[in-house]
Amino acid sequence: MIRIFGTLIILLILGNLAVFAQQDSLVMKNKEKLIGEIKSFDEGVLIIETAYSDKDFNVEWDKLVSIKTEQKFLVLSSEGDRYFGRLVSMKEDPSLVMVMDEEAGNPVVKLDDIVFFKEIDDTFWERLELKMSAGYTLAKANESHQFSVNFEADYLTNLFNYDLHFGAIRTIQTTEDVTAKISRTDGGFGIVYFIVKDWFAIIRSDLLQSSEQKLDLRANTKGGVGHYPVKTNKMNLGLAAGIAWNYENYFNIEDLDRNSAEAFLAAEYKIFDMGDLELHTSVIGYPSLTEKGRFRTDFDFSLEYEFSFDLFINLGFVLNYDNQPTAGATSTDYVMTTAIGWEL
Repeated sequence: MIRIFGTLIILLILGNLAVFAQQDSLVMKNKEKLIGEIKSFDEGVLIIETAYSDKDFNVEWDKLVSIKTEQKFLVLSSEGDRYFGRLVSMKEDPSLVMVMDEEAGNPVVKLDDIVFFKEIDDTFWERLELKMSAGYTLAKANESHQFSVNFEADYLTNLFNYDLHFGAIRTIQTTEDVTAKISRTDGGFGIVYFIVKDWFAIIRSDLLQSSEQKLDLRANTKGGVGHYPVKTNKMNLGLAAGIAWNYENYFNIEDLDRNSAEAFLAAEYKIFDMGDLELHTSVIGYPSLTEKGRFRTDFDFSLEYEFSFDLFINLGFVLNYDNQPTAGATSTDYVMTTAIGWEL
């Protein structure tokens, strides 16, 4: 019995040593060394789980000197190159990192030129990212109540990125015994295919309901190509262009449905080298191809602060402009929201 017990202890120790030997390692500029399991790197922040902490460490990329991983990652460089392999800093120059991707010839890239990496597992849940938030605003002066909810999902593979989003805002305002209800709902689904380098193709469909613009439904489906002229571990700038088909119907029964073909030009800018703050803004212009002189614009601004336990506070502003709205509707609809949320 003692011999069996001793054997089990030895096997347990050896097993723990084997697990320890397989762990990833980081060396920081202050000479500190972190050992654990690296989960991902995105938007200037690397996430690592260690055995001696009850929560993950968020490591700023510019504080890093060298890296070594035991598992394989999907790696994206600032030049738009995509690799799949382990990351190992070169001994003679730790600022250079070899990606152990035999198909790509084990390329060597600068540490500062790595802008993203993530372990691509075979399981669905390991590839999925979720973000949820909700907000409430009360204004006593005009008895105004505003509720908002938002949901985002993102799914990444080697060549594709899928995203799904849904948002709803409901405002109830009482003035002189008259209750007015304002509603806005938006959602969408998109697919991005990474072609080569920093070029990509995009297909997406977006839905919008807005009582302010008397829209019962706007369904906009578009396809095009895009490029990242700037993509670093501190900021991203993406541009895209293509064509779209726009379908609209309205709350006014007498109004006929509107169908039109449009071109679209889009720009998206994200900056994340601001500590726990992240800024995201985008603008899309839709010059109509079938309605003379019509032009629409969608603008989105978001400022997000992340704190412990994957919780965040978000300040958002969305604006929709249409220079040829339906009769009785305003040309501009905008909303500003504050919300607290959680990211998985």
